[in-house]
Amino acid sequence: MNFPKALFLPWILVLSARADEQVRFNRDVRPILSENCFACHGQDAKHRKAKLRLDERGGALADREGVRAIVPTDLAQSEAWARIISKDEDELMPPPKSHKKLTATDKEVLKRWIEQGAPYEGHWSFQAPQKQEVPKVEGAKNPIDAFLQARLRKEGLNPAATAKPETLVRRVYLDLTGLPPTPAEVDAFLADKSPKAWDKLIDELMGRETYGEHMARYWLDLARYADTHGLHLDNERSMW
Repeated sequence: MNFPKALFLPWILVLSARADEQVRFNRDVRPILSENCFACHGQDAKHRKAKLRLDERGGALADREGVRAIVPTDLAQSEAWARIISKDEDELMPPPKSHKKLTATDKEVLKRWIEQGAPYEGHWSFQAPQKQEVPKVEGAKNPIDAFLQARLRKEGLNPAATAKPETLVRRVYLDLTGLPPTPAEVDAFLADKSPKAWDKLIDELMGRETYGEHMARYWLDLARYADTHGLHLDNERSMW
C-alpha cells in the first residue's frame, strides 16, 4: 500500500529535530517505563520480577553476577537494551504475554537515554521549580504564547490563524462555565471596543457561580460521584 509522503513528513521533522536533544527522564523516559516496565520492575516488591527495579537508578545500574540492566553510555553491555531488541520471545521485554509493546519511537528514546548516560530525575513533585527563560518569539503576546510558538516552530509547525471574535467568545464561555453564551452576551462582547474587553470578560466569567460549578464537575467526574459513594466507600449507587 502506498501512502502519501506528506503523512510521514511531520514525524520525520519531529524525529530529526529531537535527534540531538538531551533526553529528560521525567518528560521522555519515565512515561515509557511506567507504562511498560514498572508493573514488574517498579516499587511493588510483591510483583517485582528478577529483583530488578527500573524506577531507581541504583537498582537499574546494579551488578547482578556480572550483568547490569543499564550501563550508562554502553548499549552493548546494557541487558535491558538487549532484551528490548531481542528476537527471542522468551527474552523479549516487555514480554508478549504482558500485551505491552514498545513503539519504534519508544525504543529510540530509550536508546538515546542510555547513550547519554541514563540520567535519572526524582519525581517532579519533589523537584524545586526552575524559572525558564522566556523564548524571544516575534508576535508572541505573552510568555505562555512565547513558549507555545517556540515549540511549534521547533517542530516545523505553523500556528492556526486567530479565530474570529464571535468564535473566541463562544470558546471562552464553554471553557470557563461549560455553557455557551447567549446572543446578547456575544453582542455585548463584540460591542466592547476597549483594549481590555477580553480581560474584563474573563474576570466576569470567573466570578460566576457557573465557573465554580464547571470546575467542580471535573473532580466529581473523576470521583465517579454519580455512580459511587465517593472516595472512601467506593460502592455502587444509582443516583439517576
